[in-house]
Amino acid sequence: MELKEITSALVRFRDERDWQQFHNPKDLAIGLNVEAGELLEQFLWKQQGEENQEAVKEELADVFSFCFLLAHHYGWDIPSIIQDKMLKNADRYPVEKAKGSNKKYNEL
Repeated sequence: MELKEITSALVRFRDERDWQQFHNPKDLAIGLNVEAGELLEQFLWKQQGEENQEAVKEELADVFSFCFLLAHHYGWDIPSIIQDKMLKNADRYPVEKAKGSNKKYNEL
């Protein structure tokens, strides 16, 4: 399924339930944060590899869903906004300064 098809399916699912009224940018961003917290919870108090991968997959899908709906609200093309951010990050984190480092761009 292509990104646009996923977005269309999410919008159709939302609209069939009359949930658009609840999907303003503020509430989508809050929902995204809540779902990201639920994703993080899957790793709480566990060693690497102990997480329930099915639960991680479901929570990650929820995170993606809120991201797609928020981008849809603003009419943004997901691949384009990711590419734009990667270009900014390439400037902020040049290979010769950032390779192998976990420092933030303003500390390089």
